[in-house]
Amino acid sequence: MRLTTKGRFAVTAMIDLALRSNNGPVALAAISQRQQISLSYLEQLFGKLRRHELVESTRGPGGGYSLGRGAGEITVADIIVAVDEPIDATGCGGKGDCMGEDSGKCMTHDLWSSLNAKMIEYLDSISLKKLVDEQLAKGVSIEEAPIKRAISSQPVVKPIKVTAPNSVFALGSALSK
Repeated sequence: MRLTTKGRFAVTAMIDLALRSNNGPVALAAISQRQQISLSYLEQLFGKLRRHELVESTRGPGGGYSLGRGAGEITVADIIVAVDEPIDATGCGGKGDCMGEDSGKCMTHDLWSSLNAKMIEYLDSISLKKLVDEQLAKGVSIEEAPIKRAISSQPVVKPIKVTAPNSVFALGSALSK
């Protein structure tokens, strides 16, 4: 079994989201920046996570993503399966035709099938909450207040209304009146 970046990034992003779940919806742009994961890639992953009801989205200013259920109810296996990450060590994808069309299973098919079952069992035993608790125990810092994304830190500058003519011709017209 080879866990690709898709599965690793999905689990990492979900840990980041769960760490900040008490502060309201979390913007994917913030996760992208903190975890150094492409925003467009995160959007694809979170679309799949949302379809599996592992996350919920909130639109508009202050929107973002939040967990679809409690962190204790989401397992690593749930996340990996949601993003279509295959957990399969067999050469045949579990079909049993490792040797070819008519030959049936290879000699090691049962070994790899057993490994698949153990991997799924292991990943299913690890909750998102456990991973979050491990990060907190390591001293990962989380900003207390949510970042206000809809409000600019720059003051709003209102344009100055100019009543003077804006060209030589307009100036000539104004003076001739």
